Amino acid sequence: MEKFFKLRENGTNVPTEIMAGITTFFAMGYIIIVNPNTLSQAGMEWGAVFLATIISAIIGTLIMALVANVPYAQAPGMGLNAFFVYTVCFTLKFTWQQALSMVFICGMLNILITVTKIRKHIIKAIPSSLQNAISGGIGIFIAYIGFLNVGAINFGAGVPAMTDITTKSLVVFIIGLALIIVMTVKNVKGSILLSIIITTIIGIPMGVTQVGDSVSFTEALSSLPTTFGVIFTSEGLVSLFNDMGKLPLVLITVFSFSLSDTFDTIGTFIGTGRRSGIFSAEDEAALENGKGFSSKMDKALFADATATSIGAIIGTSNTTTYVESAAGIEAGGRTGLTSVVTAICFALSAFLAGFVSAIPSVATAPALIIVGCMMISSFAEIEWTNLEEAIPAFFAGIFMALCYSISYGIATSFIFYCVVKIAKKKTKDLSPILIGSSILFVLNFLLQAILPK
Repeated sequence: MEKFFKLRENGTNVPTEIMAGITTFFAMGYIIIVNPNTLSQAGMEWGAVFLATIISAIIGTLIMALVANVPYAQAPGMGLNAFFVYTVCFTLKFTWQQALSMVFICGMLNILITVTKIRKHIIKAIPSSLQNAISGGIGIFIAYIGFLNVGAINFGAGVPAMTDITTKSLVVFIIGLALIIVMTVKNVKGSILLSIIITTIIGIPMGVTQVGDSVSFTEALSSLPTTFGVIFTSEGLVSLFNDMGKLPLVLITVFSFSLSDTFDTIGTFIGTGRRSGIFSAEDEAALENGKGFSSKMDKALFADATATSIGAIIGTSNTTTYVESAAGIEAGGRTGLTSVVTAICFALSAFLAGFVSAIPSVATAPALIIVGCMMISSFAEIEWTNLEEAIPAFFAGIFMALCYSISYGIATSFIFYCVVKIAKKKTKDLSPILIGSSILFVLNFLLQAILPK
């Protein structure tokens, strides 16, 4: 173990790595509940997504551990699963089988741009202000979904308004929200997962948590074939190309998946890796100069991209590197042994299906809200007093939530970034990739306008 993970070389030991791995799991374990609750809204079976979430997390995290030897865990990403359901399935009217197929293509694309120099051009093409705005906007979007899922916001008068607290469900939701806020600001380890469990228990005597409606491990296992390998059937990859009129929309959707996945991962690595010494300063400099990464960073990015395609085959949205891995890193995790421990924790959680599936949305909604709150911190990096930067950032961030679509936020931010730069006669700031993407987005809007509803 010492020889494989190079513990001494990385200034750590087995007990520290074990504790770090457990800490990471408790920080991100909420996804085993939230992801099936989210994807099941698109028509996928809860039990199948529950196991697909766990299996993809185990495989992705083990790849990160054994290939890259870094303390990062992977699982289906928050924000990306919302994009999968609310934008791709609900708004764009793709089936969940087609959405999974696009996630698979996204993973293959990310592998390609990881092993070639295409990645450096994409990274350099997207302004940092838009990267931060997209991250913050997804945070607002996720939090908004959390409020909507419990009925805390209603549209009875045609405009959004706060719902009167007249039901037991809303009372439990408020208790859970207060609980998660208190534990988070007090830096309680595993605060998100703990708050979900405690809120669920509180909901039992109030009749909000329906234990009798839970799904057992055996039932979850029996439903897994409904998602496993479905992308290779006639309802999957093949169906994406049956209607060539939708091909531009398919390409744009894959691009949106890839963009969010790529920059989430890079931001996590750069944000947590350099300060802890997991990745060196040379790694970050290589990224900024477009010269690629050192071997360790390359392997980590490759592991992340591979996990996305594997997750799609099993039956879940984009599997990505979790920023909550920072919790384990703060606890001392420095090698892949931390990730192995986290993967083991995910494996054990599969046998708690009977309890997990009984957890109501009022218990998971506070998790969506607090994660969204954390992601909004990216807005701090944007110079809002500079309209040249603020206008595109507004559409990437705020407008994303207002129009209830992540892809529309990204699309309009690219378009107005080009408009602003042209108006300021700074066309040299526009890369061919950014211009080409904006043209594709405009074509998409035009197609949606003229196509029969």
